[in-house]
Amino acid sequence: MRVFILNTGRAGSTTIARACKHITNYTSGHETLAKKFGEERFQYPDNHIDADNRLSWHLGQMNEKFGNDAFYVHLKRNRDEVTQSHMNRYFKNGSIIEAFCEGIRLVPTVKMSHEQRIQACYDYQDTVDANIRHFLADKTNTMNIDLENIEKEFPIFWEKISAEGDFDKAMEEVRTKHNPSTKKGNLKLRYRYKLLFWREWNHLKYNR
Repeated sequence: MRVFILNTGRAGSTTIARACKHITNYTSGHETLAKKFGEERFQYPDNHIDADNRLSWHLGQMNEKFGNDAFYVHLKRNRDEVTQSHMNRYFKNGSIIEAFCEGIRLVPTVKMSHEQRIQACYDYQDTVDANIRHFLADKTNTMNIDLENIEKEFPIFWEKISAEGDFDKAMEEVRTKHNPSTKKGNLKLRYRYKLLFWREWNHLKYNR
């Protein structure tokens, strides 16, 4: 059985993925196929657990490929805390909230006010959570996990998927805060300038 941890990001997916590493009858990972294209994007092995917030944009394909034959978790966290965490990551490499604003809402983040960025974080979160709820509405093997209650709910998850392994070690991971979001970041100017150059060069090359 495949197990998918669906979430908005910044909701504890790294924490639960670390905990699942101590399960011996499943492989597990965090966003293991996120960079793949085509059929490779969904080639998860059987008896595998994956926590990947970007799967929320592939739910139609997930339904066609796995349907009711997988176990799905809707991992959630306090709405304001998720928004604050995304606010801290607007301009970091691979930021999903920046991609949401520029790629889907067509509003460059550099032109947005502070208040607009906050609202965009709420909009992103509400969109993803609604998509997940709709996707899970007709599924049988599901459960919700709230990050605030994960110490009580992870043992239920363990039992539901018939997990085997070092439960005590898994619970230690659950109690540890992984991948915290901070406002502090590294200035990756060389990377950003290189990316800007290649973007503009390819724009000229393919739009002549």
